[in-house]
Amino acid sequence: MYAVVKRKREPGAEIEEIEKPAVGKGEVLVETKWTSICGTDVHIWDWNHWAQNRLRKLPIIFGHEMCGEVVEVGKGVRSVKVGDMVSAETHIVDKTCYQCRTGRMHICRNVKILGVDTDGVFAEFVKLPEMNARKLPKGLDPQVGSMLEPLGNATFTVLPNDCFHDIKGKNVVVAGCGPIGLMAIAVLRCVGARQVIATELGSEKVRFGLAKRMGAHHVLDAAMGTEDIVRAVKDLTSGNGADVCLEVSGAAPALKQIFQMLTPGGRVSILGLYNDTVALDVNNAITFKSATVFGITGRKMFETWDTMYKLMRDKSFRGKLSTIITHTLPIRDIEKGMELIRSREAAKVSLRSEW
Repeated sequence: MYAVVKRKREPGAEIEEIEKPAVGKGEVLVETKWTSICGTDVHIWDWNHWAQNRLRKLPIIFGHEMCGEVVEVGKGVRSVKVGDMVSAETHIVDKTCYQCRTGRMHICRNVKILGVDTDGVFAEFVKLPEMNARKLPKGLDPQVGSMLEPLGNATFTVLPNDCFHDIKGKNVVVAGCGPIGLMAIAVLRCVGARQVIATELGSEKVRFGLAKRMGAHHVLDAAMGTEDIVRAVKDLTSGNGADVCLEVSGAAPALKQIFQMLTPGGRVSILGLYNDTVALDVNNAITFKSATVFGITGRKMFETWDTMYKLMRDKSFRGKLSTIITHTLPIRDIEKGMELIRSREAAKVSLRSEW
């Protein structure tokens, strides 16, 4: 089969012809139809500081966002069959640690990430544990199906307790309008947020425009400065501040700002990752505000998937997800896709399996 392989500890990767993986007990083989590029993939391609410290073993096939057709099942597989269209849950867990045994598999102590710790999906075929092959909802566009993994991140950020009533009728701030932030806006509108206020740098023309198309009631320029942006949120919420703030930008100033925007007793979800240590006035930001703070990693296995599939019943919601795909390329042009994201010309780049 053909695959995108990272062999050297330097920028770039190569398309190579390699052995197709063999399926063992409890595993399935999926023929990849669509993949999409995540920021993590750009880090690996560019071989930046994060990739140098995170990737423990080369060579590796990277990529983790996918949709494909099951073409072979191993012994003991019952939940999927040949011909099923599936997406991939990317957390490969041991099922035996304390977290796994107490309903928290998404933070398994020995988790392996598809396309980071194990061979990933930028390939004609990918091998998955049975439980990681998630069947697509009936009628879902396979191209959209390749984005269910990041959609799970967005859904978990919006609904950490899997309860729509946590958001219905609330004023919500989304800090950062990358693909996950854009998906979060769509989720918020789908579950009945009263008002969605997004923040993004005005210079990010693609993201700024897409935030409005996803349904944000207001999109504020994050470059206006802390005092002005906090005042703007307060003005839009009758002086109360936001009931819920979602930090998905990974920008240290945004993390500090959302606690200033938050109404006392409000909730914060933090998905963004920060390059450096962030100093925060915990007394005033959290304790005296009686704020509830969720750290978000991945998706709940598999409550978040069930929640996503409920959202998928809404045709308008599915249509908004399609809008996030700004560019579609054959996977043989993956380097061009990387550049589109790096240059900020694209929101989401979708790759069809054409080698």
